[in-house]
Amino acid sequence: MQVSGTADEEAGAPGGSGAFVRAKSEARKWIGSAEYPAEAGRYHLYVAFNCPWCHRVVLARSILQVSITMDVAFPTRTSEKDAKGRDGLWTFRPEGMRVPNGDYLSFPECTAETVFSGVSTVAEIYDMFDIPQKSLPLLVDKHTKTIVSNESAEILRMFSTYSRELGGADLDLYPEPLRPTIDEVNTWVYHEINNGSYKAGFSSSQTHYEEAYGAYFAALAKCDALLATHTFLVADTLTEADIRLFPTLFRHDPVYYSRFKLNHAFLHAYPNLLRWMRTMFRDVPGVKASSDASYLQHCKQGYFGRTGSNTIPVGPPNYPDCYY
Repeated sequence: MQVSGTADEEAGAPGGSGAFVRAKSEARKWIGSAEYPAEAGRYHLYVAFNCPWCHRVVLARSILQVSITMDVAFPTRTSEKDAKGRDGLWTFRPEGMRVPNGDYLSFPECTAETVFSGVSTVAEIYDMFDIPQKSLPLLVDKHTKTIVSNESAEILRMFSTYSRELGGADLDLYPEPLRPTIDEVNTWVYHEINNGSYKAGFSSSQTHYEEAYGAYFAALAKCDALLATHTFLVADTLTEADIRLFPTLFRHDPVYYSRFKLNHAFLHAYPNLLRWMRTMFRDVPGVKASSDASYLQHCKQGYFGRTGSNTIPVGPPNYPDCYY
């Protein structure tokens, strides 16, 4: 099974055009199969809090209360090359590290690696299975010590589908009557907002940047119009479409507006999106705990900490408290 709107759909764009192209996720197995039965306490997540693809699975874990253990990588990836000539690696540094602006930083949320002994980078886990990737999130089976998946959309779907078997709440984020609408919304939200923000932020072509910029804000307006008719994105109940949209909008004002040059408007220009953000924080248990001011510090370090002067913005003040 594959889930609509995954990173896989962005692979294969022509190289050298100046357009941002997301790498394909290569580990695509499923909880609920004979190989990986749905059992509470069996599975383990690796995430980085600054990563929006990780944020969606952290949100699902928190909202659904599934029994999934988790390790958190340091938000600044490596700049020096490892023995295989790779840089940009996620590392496990609970003690902290010196970052590109010269400061020594530590984050209390960051952990050591706890499943595979002696591992200091995520890339080393992939190396054990000859998978030439280094991305997060990553879901592994603690019983067999094997990789299950590194596709965030499918991990989110697994957590929802098998929430009760995984020790979580009786909450279906992908209810059958809403599936066609959820799939449709997920697809354009992924292309135009989730990945669209990266197309704008990392494009080296003015034309591609402007195309992504226009599509991004047109899609925000489309979301705002949808939210004029119901509480959440596709209905009056929470679905995975809300969880997939939230990480990008959480980052829009404090990060993407400046870092990705998405400066047409702040979220308060969209009254229904603003109300929806407040609803997510105030009324959905688990959102605030996985999207607070400490989480934002990871985001700012990850996005600004290895760009330009490597200085980290102090503000914005009272964010995300303004939604509480």
